[in-house]
Amino acid sequence: MGGGSKVAEPKMQCTDEEMAQNRIPLDYRDFCAHKLIPLNNCRRKNLYLPFRCEDERHDYEKCQYDQYMRRVNEMKAILKEERKMARKAREEAEALQG
Repeated sequence: MGGGSKVAEPKMQCTDEEMAQNRIPLDYRDFCAHKLIPLNNCRRKNLYLPFRCEDERHDYEKCQYDQYMRRVNEMKAILKEERKMARKAREEAEALQG
């Protein structure tokens, strides 16, 4: 995402063609789509019985959580850097005035 982020950007693990072929809705074509494909296949195979695809669902939800935490940590780093720059600018302005 932004600026001087030190966090590595994740890479897509499945192509647009694979996602289209597996009918993944556009809203779900994110960095976890490669986990959603086997989950949806399991759901179709087992008539959407929730207890039959627990492992696949757990993998997908963990991926979603990890991506969320990556975004949160990236935003924290950006805000920390902005606060640091604002503090430095404020100190420089005070030094020029005083």
